[in-house]
Amino acid sequence: MKNSEYKYLDSVTSPADLKALPLSALPTYCEEVRDWIVRTCAENPGHLSSSLGAVEIAVAIHYVFDFPTDKVVWDVGHQAYAHKIITGRKEALAIQRTLGGIAGFPRMEEGDSFGAGHSSVSISAAYGLAEAAAMKGSGESVIAVIGDGAMTGGLAFEGLNNAGASKANILVILNDNRQSIDTNVGALRKHMLRITSSHKYNAMKRRVWGGLRFAPRLRSLLQVGAHAIKRGILRQSNLFESMNFRYFGPTDGHDVQVLVRTLRALKNIEGPKLLHAMTIKGKGYKPAEEGDPAVWHSPGRFNPATGERVPSGGGAAKYQYVFGRALLELAKGDRRVVGVTPAMATGSSMNILQAEMPERVFDVGIAEGHAVTFSAGLAAGGMVPFCAIYSSFMQRAYDNVIHDVALQNLKVVFCLDRAGIVGEDGATHHGEFDIAYMRPIPNLRILAPRNEQELRDAMYTAYKGEGPYVIRYPRGRAAGVDEGAMKVLSEGKAEILREGGDVALLTLGHTAKDGAVAAEMAAKEGISVCHIDLRWAKPLDEEMLRYVADNFQRVVTVEDGVLNGGVGGAVADWMLDNGYSPKIVRLGIDDEFVEHGSVSQLKERCGYDAEGILSAIKSL
Repeated sequence: MKNSEYKYLDSVTSPADLKALPLSALPTYCEEVRDWIVRTCAENPGHLSSSLGAVEIAVAIHYVFDFPTDKVVWDVGHQAYAHKIITGRKEALAIQRTLGGIAGFPRMEEGDSFGAGHSSVSISAAYGLAEAAAMKGSGESVIAVIGDGAMTGGLAFEGLNNAGASKANILVILNDNRQSIDTNVGALRKHMLRITSSHKYNAMKRRVWGGLRFAPRLRSLLQVGAHAIKRGILRQSNLFESMNFRYFGPTDGHDVQVLVRTLRALKNIEGPKLLHAMTIKGKGYKPAEEGDPAVWHSPGRFNPATGERVPSGGGAAKYQYVFGRALLELAKGDRRVVGVTPAMATGSSMNILQAEMPERVFDVGIAEGHAVTFSAGLAAGGMVPFCAIYSSFMQRAYDNVIHDVALQNLKVVFCLDRAGIVGEDGATHHGEFDIAYMRPIPNLRILAPRNEQELRDAMYTAYKGEGPYVIRYPRGRAAGVDEGAMKVLSEGKAEILREGGDVALLTLGHTAKDGAVAAEMAAKEGISVCHIDLRWAKPLDEEMLRYVADNFQRVVTVEDGVLNGGVGGAVADWMLDNGYSPKIVRLGIDDEFVEHGSVSQLKERCGYDAEGILSAIKSL
């Protein structure tokens, strides 16, 4: 479809423009929105299939409700591309997730009701918005759209439980694009949807229950009978209705006209309610509908006409693949080794072990806290769990790490993928805090391998060791070194990578690569740099620190993480505590949330790419 073939898309630049369209035009408009998402994501990669599956839901919401007065919370936020298009960000979608462009997730700074880069937050946030509206007497509607597995997170059920006990006017739309609660979606259920969402039915229901308020025993008996009949017809409804949410559905989430009529009816029904919409992830684009869901969730660049993906280029293996292969190797040698992941089997490459030994991998859904405590239970039972969680998602399980693992000194190996700057997904996904939040926890040891062999060695070290370990490694390709046999690393021991006499350069993990480049550039300018790979964020190599303190008055530390609470601060503290006072420049992420952009762009902005490191060396 060419721009000139769009009948409605270019004329809709706001929800008001959408409302001006006749209801009969909405199916065509949805096709055009879907085409625009495919075309823009083909050139500028983003989260494709989730947003394709939520187009009709977004259109129906904006056709019925009055955004931004009425509030919409998207969960997970990568479903919201159609919402962005409707709310005036159509052209900006072509540069989403790039430096200076709009975010790939809802952002309050862009005018969205609530930011949501992680999952399962929508019901709690929407309930808060609804209660705020009630206290202000403003009367706006509040809608939470939850899907893409977000309902597997415990926070979603905490929100349901709390909101259901209230009288809040909140509408939850369950975008069910995987397994439905009950797969039998037939004519009877559609008939029940029409009845239970109709204005006359609900007005009659209010009159009946209101008239029986002076006969509580009869009212209670009738309610029990009514619920029993409804559960017999709609067997899945008891879960949500047991939490005092009025349940409606399931309905076809791709029939935009039915969705509009249903939402118009639900808008006038008071209290907590849930609409169950059945959708197809990747809807309307055949390669995404029929292809591997994990691939088309975020496929990179591709040919929109054929679906052929554009290769991202060769080079070294990605760190996640190194992890997956090493985990399989360990599991083959020891039946106690198991893998645990919160819905990131493919992203973390735990699917390598899963393919050969499915009984040894536990994908627990989007439930990071449960993943950690479940791993603790496995360890207490004599297993050796490798719990792979993205660094920024591990923040959600902090209490579990402290109380369920570290306090009991259990042998759980936390493998923090996507540590440090991750690029285009932005502030919600950067793994910038893990060193700072893990270092204060007793019993934890923290390793940061600088290349693929060291990642293998770190995993083997944790496997052979006692108690809990944290291994952090970045997103993307490794250093390109050959992988050999795994060996145990000496605990808390750093390594000198380059001898020198003027400045000591202490890097952690993969920052060693830029550090080596900076040291070489410094040598060409007559500056002799002693380059040391700390390797361990905890415990620090005190013998090496004493060597540095005794021989250098100028020290640069580099880490791919926040400076507050980071390893550079730990080095400075050690120097001070032991009576040394060298001039120290710490490089890392300042006290800020880093926006989206390419990894190289963001590291340059934060000042710890090779040029930034060289500049710090020269400043001393």
